[in-house]
Amino acid sequence: MSLSMTGYGQSVVDFQGYNISFELKSVNHRYCEIVFRMPREWACFEDSLRRAVQSRIGRGRIDVYINKENNGESQGAVLNHAMVKAYLQAAEDLKSYGIKGDLAVRDIMSLPDVLVSPSGLPMDEAQQKLWNDALLQGLEQALDGLMQMRGREGSFLVRDIEQRLDRLQLLHREMTELAPDVPEEYRKRLRQRIESLAEGALAVDEHIFGMEVALFAERSNVDEELIRLHSHLEQCRELLHQKNPVGRKLDFLIQEMNREVNTIGSKANHLTLVNRVVEMKAELEKIREQAANVE
Repeated sequence: MSLSMTGYGQSVVDFQGYNISFELKSVNHRYCEIVFRMPREWACFEDSLRRAVQSRIGRGRIDVYINKENNGESQGAVLNHAMVKAYLQAAEDLKSYGIKGDLAVRDIMSLPDVLVSPSGLPMDEAQQKLWNDALLQGLEQALDGLMQMRGREGSFLVRDIEQRLDRLQLLHREMTELAPDVPEEYRKRLRQRIESLAEGALAVDEHIFGMEVALFAERSNVDEELIRLHSHLEQCRELLHQKNPVGRKLDFLIQEMNREVNTIGSKANHLTLVNRVVEMKAELEKIREQAANVE
């Protein structure tokens, strides 16, 4: 079943004294665009988190918000010794340029990343794996909620599009029944017009008259367009029930159907057929709006 690109999911994971909250929002987008907003010290985990999202979502813009709060069981801010040493070494290097002065404790404490949470300190490989697994666990839980909502929204979209496809197929059947009558109606109108203008004074050249009707029948023939339109309608139905992302294929088919309908409207010199074309274009536009949110 096709999925919507609109969804929302959230989760909370307790890990090493922190409540880590995950919030995912997705909207329609031409490609798969994932944007992370999370504490800077977790930037090293972004690649694995991104792969987890990409493994489940094929298309859409996904905003991933990850925040942490101390739940009272973790340590408060601690000194980042590596960063302090780097600042002190930089201060010593500056003295070689003739710059005088010393760093006071107050100055050092005000510098970025001197005081960090324990999770912001350099981690060994084992610690990184623990944190990565914890973040992946919370992300997967939020993704579950997001995918459930995308599935529900997708089922609504599919039902609406299928109802509109039913209407298009009904219009297609009516057009298929009307199309063969177009040359005959033209022949009758043309003969009536000639006889009305000539008022019975001139005989109709049946050979030239027949050639004119045959030429009109060839120009107004829409059999090929109706066949292709029928094929596109069937393909749309099949796409709606595939598990893989189908939004781009659906968009392409809608464009092709619009092209066929426009051609029928320009070729068919018939009021009832033209009215059906107008109705078809209106339904196709509504389908296009709905399909824009299908993954």
